[in-house]
Amino acid sequence: MAYDIDPELAAALAALPKAPNGALLDLSDIPACRARVAAAEEWLPTPDADPRVKTETLHLARADASLLDVLLFHPGDADRARPALVYFHAGGQVLGSAHDRTARAYAADLALRLDVVLAAVDYRLAPPTPAPGAAEDGHLAYTYLAAHAARHGIDPDRIGLAGASGGGAVATAAALMVRDRGERRPRLLSLNYPMLDDRNETRSSHEIVDLGVWDRRENLHAWAAVLGERAGAPDVHPYCAPGRATDVAGLPDTFIAVAQFDVFRDENIAFAQRLIAAGVPVDLHVYAHAYHSWDVFAPQSALTRTFEQTWHAYLRRHLHG
Repeated sequence: MAYDIDPELAAALAALPKAPNGALLDLSDIPACRARVAAAEEWLPTPDADPRVKTETLHLARADASLLDVLLFHPGDADRARPALVYFHAGGQVLGSAHDRTARAYAADLALRLDVVLAAVDYRLAPPTPAPGAAEDGHLAYTYLAAHAARHGIDPDRIGLAGASGGGAVATAAALMVRDRGERRPRLLSLNYPMLDDRNETRSSHEIVDLGVWDRRENLHAWAAVLGERAGAPDVHPYCAPGRATDVAGLPDTFIAVAQFDVFRDENIAFAQRLIAAGVPVDLHVYAHAYHSWDVFAPQSALTRTFEQTWHAYLRRHLHG
């Protein structure tokens, strides 16, 4: 199909290096793809650490005694308890780390902009850890911070869950776990172009096939890594693919942003409609002329500035208001 992309976003996409398959990522070989991404990360300029942001890394014990890293970014002195945002990075649930330099710079900047403690969760990736392992990591991070908020300068009643792309799946599944287990309700659920449904049956999942950012091919590879032979099966649990959830009542206020030319567009809209029908307050934003992760690839564009103003205002209002 023809993609009527915003000119600033189109220029940014054209300038990005492509894998041999013509896309940004080749997920047919995930270990090799991880190696290419890591090599690219090494060539990126290292942002200077902002002295206003203090960092610490928590090592939380899982049930099997392995450790989950949660990186805390504190914007300023511990003069008062601040809200917190538990954040799950993008990467299709198969790529990325909260320890990446770009991820750390992003987390520190968001903590400063919002005046919150940003908790970046280094959740386990597929295929070594299939779903719902990442969501269990998200649940562990959230419940630990809620239970030990005072120790880390956090207001326990003002902790939100947020994630982008694959991290949106982890955040949503963690929110479902928290609800089902009767634990302290998060202040909000913030989802930027979240990866929710493994079935790939929507119109947008069939339309976005050759844009080169995160197309149907990449999504199928990622879900196969996350679920293995379960991908597309009728009995996949919502903790593994939260777009499967039919009962979404009781989830917190939710923000969803997605692009017009995004493989996730229609599943995101459908999830928002399900939330609204269940009485969950939802802010849904569909950005015309944009593609998946446009704010990452074109951070200086007018469309990204518009999105960030809307998103940050939502987060401030719900976390501080």
